Amino acid sequence: MQKITPNLWFDHDAAEAADFYVSVFPDGSRTRTTYYPTDGLPDFQKDLAGEVLTAEFEIGGLTFVGINAGPEFRPTSATSFIVNLDPSHDDDARTRLDELWAALSEGGEVLMPLDAYPFSPRYGWVQDRFGYSWQLILTDPAGERRPFLTPSLMFGDGVVNRAREAIDYYTSVFSHSRVGVLAPYPEQTGPADAGSLMYGDFQLAHQWFAAMDSGVEQEVTFNEAVSFSVACKDQDEIDYFWERLSAVPEAEQCGWCKDRFGVSWQIVPAIMDELMQRPGAYDAMMSMKKLVIAGF
Repeated sequence: MQKITPNLWFDHDAAEAADFYVSVFPDGSRTRTTYYPTDGLPDFQKDLAGEVLTAEFEIGGLTFVGINAGPEFRPTSATSFIVNLDPSHDDDARTRLDELWAALSEGGEVLMPLDAYPFSPRYGWVQDRFGYSWQLILTDPAGERRPFLTPSLMFGDGVVNRAREAIDYYTSVFSHSRVGVLAPYPEQTGPADAGSLMYGDFQLAHQWFAAMDSGVEQEVTFNEAVSFSVACKDQDEIDYFWERLSAVPEAEQCGWCKDRFGVSWQIVPAIMDELMQRPGAYDAMMSMKKLVIAGF
């Protein structure tokens, strides 16, 4: 079971986005859909009564949850997803990269043009039509193979030069974790200090993530548009992760919290689907900060 799941926030178009992603990426599938209650919603959600609540989908072996909500949060390039196309395992890797680029860039915005760079013969960074960011890279086949998709955190506005600190912290919190490749800046590069991370990757609960300190001035940072849900086996595990990841009291709501770097997490029971079938479960969840299983 996937321990950590990226959650993407959408303004009333989560199902449309999920359908788009599974049509664009290889081996994509829609896996599950949940719905808002038809009554009893708070005023700010009344227009969503009976509508899709979450659209779960899988692409490249990674499960995502699309949250169907309102305009409260817009995605930023602080969180992106690295798409690794490996020519040592796919003779058509370059062609597939170009096809993905064409699909993701249509109606979107190019952040770094598709071109040759010192770190890859074919790379580009694009924000798709829904605002989510993808880094497409023709991977160097040398060394340990990385997954097709890797969530990536860019430390910029207000948190630059903290990528290594974050890697060390996250790998201390999650079990089955380790640090992978670390590539520091050799000299001061924009706001990034010499020795800060140009790129680093790491595993949490056997899943790969990446982090980098921005080498150019950024006005964007992390927000709730991308959150990472952690499936917990029991209340003790919920308490463990909540204590270590929640650092912003005003951000605590319905199992959501924000850590010391501004990254948003959802600390949830693995049996959340079962709990939400209980009478009054939605109201109970809305009244909680940290989720308490006995309260459902």
